[in-house]
Amino acid sequence: MEDNRAEQKEALEVLKEFNGRVLKNLTIVTKELSGKRLDDTDKFIKGIIDAINWEVEVVNGTMSLLNEGKERINKEQFNAKIIAFSNAIAAKDDQKMADAVKELIPEFENLGKAAEEVTA
Repeated sequence: MEDNRAEQKEALEVLKEFNGRVLKNLTIVTKELSGKRLDDTDKFIKGIIDAINWEVEVVNGTMSLLNEGKERINKEQFNAKIIAFSNAIAAKDDQKMADAVKELIPEFENLGKAAEEVTA
């Protein structure tokens, strides 16, 4: 059990560093999807999707530690925002994707704070 907790903490340490870059990229891609699309926007979105998927995997593997003692991450709310983003991507609608990303940003900010709190 203690080994699992140590692995969870280690994963969250990596996530903390990674999360800042993801948040920065989410902000940038929101602008690109809101009418300032660049030649590489689709490639950029693919990279962001991969990063989000990685963070979601970490969240799923560390939820017990993230919510130890109190709820820091509301799994249903977090998942709903991820699903909305996924649906917007499937629709290939830039404005829907931009709106979904705007909804995701607070979730990932909260995730960063939660990771910080439980690894301190």
